[in-house]
Amino acid sequence: MAGPPPKRHNRDEHRATRTKDGVTQLPRKKFFRQRAHANPFSDHMLEYPTSPDEMDWSSYYPDYAEEGSPEADAKPPRLRKDVEIVDIGCGFGGLLVALAPILPDTLILGLEIRTQVTQFVQERIRALRSQNSGNLYQNLGCIRANAMKFLPNFFKKGQLSKIFICFPDPHFKARKHKARIVSTTLNSEYAYALRPGGIVYTITDVEALHEWMVQHLDAHPAFERVSKEDEEADACVKVMMDETEEGKKVTRNKGQKFVALFRRLEDPPW
Repeated sequence: MAGPPPKRHNRDEHRATRTKDGVTQLPRKKFFRQRAHANPFSDHMLEYPTSPDEMDWSSYYPDYAEEGSPEADAKPPRLRKDVEIVDIGCGFGGLLVALAPILPDTLILGLEIRTQVTQFVQERIRALRSQNSGNLYQNLGCIRANAMKFLPNFFKKGQLSKIFICFPDPHFKARKHKARIVSTTLNSEYAYALRPGGIVYTITDVEALHEWMVQHLDAHPAFERVSKEDEEADACVKVMMDETEEGKKVTRNKGQKFVALFRRLEDPPW
């Protein structure tokens, strides 16, 4: 006599795209559960382009894809505009979804290393596009990627205008500090991808991690800290504080949120 179907089989059934009256329904987070963090030094069998020119973005932003010419068939389709905003470790996509209507003409990308979480965000974007007419949410995309290893594979020099680092893994133990997403080496990669005037947004509920990020970004010659007045006037800061899943959890728990913004400086003359 056959036993009950395995839990994984049940989960896959529940995760299947649901429609109602021809409209795709939002995915349910409980069927996309995964560990809170992933080891960025592990081999996650990721796919990534050899260079930004080899990246095919058309499946993530189909409304922005240009029609290719016969002689260009060997190259991936181009977009009418480049990705400009990146959320590193986007989690379940709260920041992406909140930014989309505020910046409707800007392509926004979430980078997430966890498989199930990436799939959830991709399903969420598809459902939101189905539920809304016009161009709303067409400017969102999410890919599974390890930003610590492959950021320059996806973005050209000076391509980005904003990088968000929201509630990253604090890696409390000293021997784990090398895995923190803000470091001397990684800050140089952020400086490479950001255009002059671009902003790195950081937020955490761990004061020691906040001090670490401020210390390392302050020490980098390509960045200067944004003033408190400019920080408070930036509409993206309120979104970052209130709309991410982690931000909502900190609010519920009556915790503190530590914010710091850093502006990309012009490169000095040769």
